[in-house]
Amino acid sequence: MLAPLLVCSLASFVPVEARAQGLAASALDEILDQYVRDGLVYYAALRIERHAIDRFIQSLADKPQAFEAWSSDRRLAYWINGYNALVLRTVIDHYPIQGASAEFPTNSVMNIPGMFTGREHLIAGRRMTLEAIENEVASFGDPRATLALGRGAAGSPRLRSEAFRDNRLETQLQAVMEDFATTPRHVTLDRTGDEVGVNAVLGWRSSQFEAVAPTIGDPNRTALERAIVELIKPALFPSEQAFLEQNTFRLRYIDFDWRLNDLTGGPPR
Repeated sequence: MLAPLLVCSLASFVPVEARAQGLAASALDEILDQYVRDGLVYYAALRIERHAIDRFIQSLADKPQAFEAWSSDRRLAYWINGYNALVLRTVIDHYPIQGASAEFPTNSVMNIPGMFTGREHLIAGRRMTLEAIENEVASFGDPRATLALGRGAAGSPRLRSEAFRDNRLETQLQAVMEDFATTPRHVTLDRTGDEVGVNAVLGWRSSQFEAVAPTIGDPNRTALERAIVELIKPALFPSEQAFLEQNTFRLRYIDFDWRLNDLTGGPPR
């Protein structure tokens, strides 16, 4: 009986709010594990079985105790998880999406009124739009975190099937960056055409990515170009790295795919 008593005694020293946040992350883990596959979401099933995500969203409403005293990694994980969960809940609130915009696909999240900039959500005791939460994420100064945000679109960086956690955040964000750099819809290297194509997300948040650009480099390259090379190069094959080192490429943005990242009935085609 000593071992169980010891476990109980040790658990009593874990702050109540830390245990609560761990349980919240576990709840989101279960949701993502069940409904997300390779970045795509079974939205129809999630909408029918929405009680779990509704409870998780409700848990975000109040500001966590001693929030400002949390570690930077813990707060960043909180904001990323909150953003991703709110996108999922907003989609199922309007699913199936049937828009008439000539600019976006019929089922795009951009057909949800105020999706990113007008619709407010209660999180951490504040009413915030998704764009405001994304700005909060950006304030941590790690551009990889921006790539961890699922925007409900097929062109977004891959939505992970797990919640982000402070004790694994560095490993998770590095995996996000590596996945981004090696996925053709986000990064393409055309050695014949001497061109590098990158996801338009990098352009939307150019100032955030430019902040990690090496201070020493080709002065004819923009800060964003130097930052992109700095971020993607470590994940590439040696031959691809050598292509970047030749420093003759042109940079272009890949058209962003705004189709809903819906797996219901099969992946987007």
